[in-house]
Amino acid sequence: MNKAELIDAMQTALGPETSKRAATETLDLVLNSIIGGLKKDRKVQIVGFGSFEVKQRKGRTGRNPKTGEPIQIAPSTSVRFKPSAALKDAV
Repeated sequence: MNKAELIDAMQTALGPETSKRAATETLDLVLNSIIGGLKKDRKVQIVGFGSFEVKQRKGRTGRNPKTGEPIQIAPSTSVRFKPSAALKDAV
């Protein structure tokens, strides 16, 4: 499911009085709230769904798969999602 399909599903679930624009704005608000929470607190927990957490990856030495030459991989930041038990059971 992509963002457009999620918006359509939200619009259907909320009923015919809900416009596509309202569903889009609602989804954008939720996503931006998660992003803001990650920037501020570095962790967002949604009970019954899961948690998003910012993780730091250390720099390391890797290899170029074509030449085998060692290369330095820079430290980076990533977001991890851990599903709740309820979400795992539902799927």
